[in-house]
Amino acid sequence: MAQFTRIEVANVMKETGLVPLFYHPDVETSKKVVKACYDGGARLLEFTARGDFAHEVFGELVKYVTKNLPGMVMGVGSVTDAAAASRYMALGANFIVTPVLREDIAIVCNRRKVLWSPGCGTLTEITKAEELGCEIVKLFPGDIYGPNFVKGIKGPQPWTSIMPTGGVSPDKENLQGWFDAGVTCVGMGSKLIKKDAQGNFDLEKIQSVVQNSIDLIQGIKSSSK
Repeated sequence: MAQFTRIEVANVMKETGLVPLFYHPDVETSKKVVKACYDGGARLLEFTARGDFAHEVFGELVKYVTKNLPGMVMGVGSVTDAAAASRYMALGANFIVTPVLREDIAIVCNRRKVLWSPGCGTLTEITKAEELGCEIVKLFPGDIYGPNFVKGIKGPQPWTSIMPTGGVSPDKENLQGWFDAGVTCVGMGSKLIKKDAQGNFDLEKIQSVVQNSIDLIQGIKSSSK
């Protein structure tokens, strides 16, 4: 069962401005990466459940986070149907992210008052998602649309909250472009979760890049007020 309401999750997304995306099939490795993100200041993490037995890894991660990382909001991404969404919510997912807009996922998440963020690419899809109760829409793939698309959406729909995923990098120019356009938060995966030359996760680098990204986001948001 979720520990945080959908409004609480939406507020954390808005406050920190960053949602790290990550997947690994090994539980112990995943724990270390989640802790590095947490130590860097992240208070949400989307576990992109794309592998076999990913639900088992996520279940163990939630237990670890609940015991050791207070205030960390764990969610699941790459969810493709209502059955998978229900399974992950039963394992403690506090939010569900999908690559496409699916009404069946909206229904099961709304039933449990769990935040869901569907991947949308048109104003029609975004409007439909909001009609189905979506708080924060995932713009995907972000690199195809870019900040100008966000500006276009925010014109007629200033109430729409958008989280681009894909095409987001931890440098100031990129983040400035997205937040100046009006996004609520950004999702970031491989450009945030760094590996060393041997292909292992560089935990110190991950922590520092997460911290720097959040600092940049907070600075950009403060300067725009």
